[in-house]
Amino acid sequence: MTEETPGFDEQQPDVPSGATSDDAEPKAASPSAEEGAAPAGDTGQDAGLVAQLDQVRTALGERTADLQRLQAEYQNYRRRVERDRIAVKEIAIANLLTELLPVLDDIGRAREHGELVGGFKSVAESLESTAAKMGLQQFGKEGEPFDPTIHEALMHSYAPDVTETTCVAILQPGYRIGERTIRPARVAVAEPQPGAQTVKAEESADADDKESGGPDEG
Repeated sequence: MTEETPGFDEQQPDVPSGATSDDAEPKAASPSAEEGAAPAGDTGQDAGLVAQLDQVRTALGERTADLQRLQAEYQNYRRRVERDRIAVKEIAIANLLTELLPVLDDIGRAREHGELVGGFKSVAESLESTAAKMGLQQFGKEGEPFDPTIHEALMHSYAPDVTETTCVAILQPGYRIGERTIRPARVAVAEPQPGAQTVKAEESADADDKESGGPDEG
């Protein structure tokens, strides 16, 4: 005789009649609900990305403008430094050559008197060549019109054979470096004699009358 131990019988859960086990399981959320909520979330996310992209573009534009401004300032700085360097070089050369002008004047006077000979001639010509390489140019010739911007008149006279104020003698040559005059040429000038222009004008008129056969008869 077998004894049955109470409580060990397998008991099945009470299931209402007509219901299946599938009905007892919780139903998953309907896919249609998720699909309906997704577009709203995607739109908000896209709007956030667009806003971030606009911010990045704005920041990039500002940094690009800053870089262009710095580059322009650097180019201007380089040009200014180069211009100042050239100006300082030209001033230094002009100062040096200005100090050498008395020596060049002595060389010129020695050449005029035939004293530029031997070793002194070689040294003098070397000095003149070096000064020319540094940009020194001599100017001032007899017979050229007087220009107060490059000539300094030390002597004045009248001459019948000139039609304008003319340099008739170069007392001391002038020197320039490029377009910059470092010493004007010191010259003697001659002007036309007073009344000479009137006489010449009358002579020219008489000559024209003779060529045309005299004045017209009334």
